[in-house]
Amino acid sequence: RVAKDDPRIVAYGTVDELNACIGLVRDRNTRYGDDESARARLDELLEAVQQQLFNLGSSLATRIEERRDGQPLVTADHVEELEVLIDTLNEELEPLMSFVLPGGGPVGAMLHLARTVCRRAERATLSLSRAETIDANDLRYLNRLSDALFVMGRWIAKRQGEPEPLWTP
Repeated sequence: RVAKDDPRIVAYGTVDELNACIGLVRDRNTRYGDDESARARLDELLEAVQQQLFNLGSSLATRIEERRDGQPLVTADHVEELEVLIDTLNEELEPLMSFVLPGGGPVGAMLHLARTVCRRAERATLSLSRAETIDANDLRYLNRLSDALFVMGRWIAKRQGEPEPLWTP
């Protein structure tokens, strides 16, 4: 038994919250926008992310020495897939000349929210890693996922013809 604020519980609980945010994005995505191919592509990407977040939650909930054979885990290949995805989607986007304000239509805005929850999950997982050994791919995945969610937000905004609000210092 552990306390509700144990670093392990906080880490996988925040990953669960992130997964719920992505579920909301997927639901809104099915109902908004004229570019059906972009909606379908985003849904496919986010479903894969949700599957990996369950694997990540399982990893964070289980001490490394207590893992069972065949337990689904996030691997270096999953991290690499996110890096390729970021590069692929970025090819369709204009280079940034300013910070982006969260927005870009309802789906883009929700992806920005998911990105911030992902960053919090990353911080919680880092705190857990200071208390005990965790799989390095767990942190790497969350780090790359937050960047992927940012790029997905920009990408879907562009594909749906939404303005991308930029910061004006």
